[in-house]
Amino acid sequence: MFASHPANRPAKKIVRNVRRITSCLVPAIVCLACSPSFLSGAQETGLAKFHIDAQRLQGTLEKLSEFGRNPEGGVTRLGFSETELAAREYVIGLMKQAGLQVRVDPAGNIFGLRPGSEKLPILLFGSHIDSVLHGGNFDGALGSMGAIEVIRALNDLNVKTRHPLEVVIWTNEEGNHFGLTTLGSGVAAGQLGPEILDRKDDQGLTLADWLRRYGQDPAHLTDARIPPGAVAAFLELHIEQGPNLEESNIPIGVVQGIVGLKRWMCVATGFANHAGTTPMNRRKDALAAAARDVLAVRDVVRAESGRQVGTVGYVKVEPGAVNIIPGRAEFPVELRDLDAAVIDRMWQQIQERFHAIDKEENVETSCTPLDDAEPASADPAVKGAIYAAAKSLNLSTMDLPSGAVQDAQKMAKIAPMSMIFVPSRGGISHSPQEFTSWPDAANGVEVLYRAVLLLDDQLNHR
Repeated sequence: MFASHPANRPAKKIVRNVRRITSCLVPAIVCLACSPSFLSGAQETGLAKFHIDAQRLQGTLEKLSEFGRNPEGGVTRLGFSETELAAREYVIGLMKQAGLQVRVDPAGNIFGLRPGSEKLPILLFGSHIDSVLHGGNFDGALGSMGAIEVIRALNDLNVKTRHPLEVVIWTNEEGNHFGLTTLGSGVAAGQLGPEILDRKDDQGLTLADWLRRYGQDPAHLTDARIPPGAVAAFLELHIEQGPNLEESNIPIGVVQGIVGLKRWMCVATGFANHAGTTPMNRRKDALAAAARDVLAVRDVVRAESGRQVGTVGYVKVEPGAVNIIPGRAEFPVELRDLDAAVIDRMWQQIQERFHAIDKEENVETSCTPLDDAEPASADPAVKGAIYAAAKSLNLSTMDLPSGAVQDAQKMAKIAPMSMIFVPSRGGISHSPQEFTSWPDAANGVEVLYRAVLLLDDQLNHR
């Protein structure tokens, strides 16, 4: 069942108990974090004591799911949409109620600051609230509402931290709008700039137009970049979006790294001609070539050993008539792996296969780069805090890569980072059937709470 509201306990004792076990190196933290002193200051639920309020967490997640709710379940809450704009107002209200100093940067990212007792770099944690088309209620939302719940729990127990704490809600993580994944965090990390402002959506509106709707001045986009050294560490709680934790019956995943991703838009160009009068041996069938190209992508990726994946998500055919040979076929190619060299090797082999198919089908295929996200490794100290936090709750852990691109991937460019994963039922995500049990969600937020306090004590000692 859900954890009840934490019992009040003198704040100084809670901080003292936490810091008793975090004055050592990471291995020692892992060993000591399960001690009874670390677990004090909260009400008991089952085998461990929780500081966060799981029922309150569930309430905020259920309320957030109302913004963009679909009849079949789940949500459609695209980044840079009127639906997400309304959800942002709800989230900003929650942050202000939690006493956070709220600001929105020029990229549309929402930040909520809780001051610390010392002049130190910020401990940053959070996620995103935008979704894919017909997505689920937990992807991004759990990490976002969980981060706010951590602040509320710290307030309930009057816990002070050395570091300033900042909750962040990143803009347009999914990238459905404007074709740019992790847009907000990419700008914050200095990897995206004014060159993206003129991108247009299906309605002809530019990114600059949408930033103005969000109350921002596109001319100051680069002011959203986070200065070097400003962030001590970044943590992100997220659903796994895969089957590993559930199938292994393990409640907490510790992310070791985030896969790199490259995307291309490919166009096979043939010649549109009459379907009844053009002999088979004289056709320049763009769709036939594209169909073989799709299978070539699959075959090349399958030939590699490891966890790499490759996807062609759709094919658009022109002119698209039953009695006309297709003269043009457009399709994206996406490759992902933890090793950038593997992605590059697969792409080289795919291009060679495309070239051979072109010759056989008498067409021309050209591919233009769309997106390039480099792999990112998690930081040992941040991972150590997650291990220790989970151990203090008697929760087993599993080391995992993130097969999905994440905002934490961008933050790795400017700060130490890692992620906490919780199980996804059936390994399903980006779907109305996406679900994480409420106890699993509460476990993840409690681990986040404890990991933040461990890092607060461990990092930046003079």
